Amino acid sequence: MKNKEKIKTPGRRAWEFTKNLIYALIAALLIKTFFIETSRVPTGSMEKTIMVGDFLFVNKFIYGATSPRNIPLTNIALPYFQLPALRDPERGDIVVFQWPGPQDVLKNPEIVSYVKRCIAVPGDTVEVRNKVVFVNGKRAHIPPHIQYSLVTQPKGLPDPRIFPKGKPWNNDFYGPLYVPKKGDTLHLSLKNIEDWRTIIDREFGRRVVQVRGGDIYIDGKKTNTYVLKKDYYFMMGDNRDDSLDSRYWGFVPRDKVEGLAFMIYWSWDPNVPFSDFFRLLSTVRVNRIAKLVH
Repeated sequence: MKNKEKIKTPGRRAWEFTKNLIYALIAALLIKTFFIETSRVPTGSMEKTIMVGDFLFVNKFIYGATSPRNIPLTNIALPYFQLPALRDPERGDIVVFQWPGPQDVLKNPEIVSYVKRCIAVPGDTVEVRNKVVFVNGKRAHIPPHIQYSLVTQPKGLPDPRIFPKGKPWNNDFYGPLYVPKKGDTLHLSLKNIEDWRTIIDREFGRRVVQVRGGDIYIDGKKTNTYVLKKDYYFMMGDNRDDSLDSRYWGFVPRDKVEGLAFMIYWSWDPNVPFSDFFRLLSTVRVNRIAKLVH
């Protein structure tokens, strides 16, 4: 005797469709939250490794995925938790991170993601000599699509925008600068307190560094040392002379790192407005789609 098939009423079919859609949305949310994020390239600081108009897949899992850090499309931060990392960022990685903001700003009011190359990791010393990067005294790997301008800033000609403030450096002759790591003890003085003021304030989440009567106070206590609570990284763009990076705004703390950029999944000309969709569609860079970035 044949089993009678259940007759699917319109209401039952609608419920099954809705249920499958909910499952798919939950699966997509979990993948986006903990495994693969997407990111758009808004500036030319990484050209021609990554171009303006490229859309990236970002591996969040490798550095320790987090729950959402902010409400989407807003600058409202959320408390979040982080999964264990497979590894930390390494020299040469193309890293997506939350920009900590200008070097004097305690908390960046805008939540925005940047993508740059990791040049130096905690404990390294970075230096730029005549545009060439050296890490721990050795010439760093030169990315295959690196770009420089034809103009070189003279050595000893300071750029007032350079981090830390007051150093006689510019973007072509920079450092040497030590990249701090968690547990490092900073020996503070009136000569170097401005180098570390913002970093210490950011670790507390409020303004705690004060100089009074020639003495240094942190959170109301007189001191000449401070033990760092976080690891830090030094990031630069491959388009070296058209990149506002760690040379200008400083170190990236480990907790601001979001993921590893690894593939371009879409690319088109961002100068064409979306309202002119068919012309925009004609600018799709097919040769860049599914291209791995390294």
